[in-house]
Amino acid sequence: SPKLRNMEVQSADGVAVLEDCISFSLTKTISKIEEKLKKGGLPDFQDDDIIPSVGNEMGAETNIRFLKAKLRVMQEDLANVVFECRKKDDENQNLESRLKETEEENSRLTRTVSLQQCQTDKYKMLSQEANKRSERLQQEVTALQKVLQ
Repeated sequence: SPKLRNMEVQSADGVAVLEDCISFSLTKTISKIEEKLKKGGLPDFQDDDIIPSVGNEMGAETNIRFLKAKLRVMQEDLANVVFECRKKDDENQNLESRLKETEEENSRLTRTVSLQQCQTDKYKMLSQEANKRSERLQQEVTALQKVLQ
């Protein structure tokens, strides 16, 4: 898509980050988490698989490093997906241009076939007229030969 094509990939701390996704909801999410922390902390989610169960035993700084590492991996995955999408988009554009060329060629060949069919019909008619004339002339020759005998 054109929007995907115009996205620029930047590097933040050695990690690929999409320009359009920087402001995504990550900043909002982080600010919401910070607000909840200021108000008295976040509830514990047992289902949350972002930080493994070992994470409960880690300190806050370790958790932050772990989350940053996970974020980097996710950003790299996103950059790879965007790269693949761009590649597929380029491939689609190439296929669309080939399709257009093929349709134009098909149209041109259809016109050529139509013209050739008209010419074939014309020559068939001329051939039939020539055969009729030839038969008439043959009959005249036969009649004149009988008169001569």
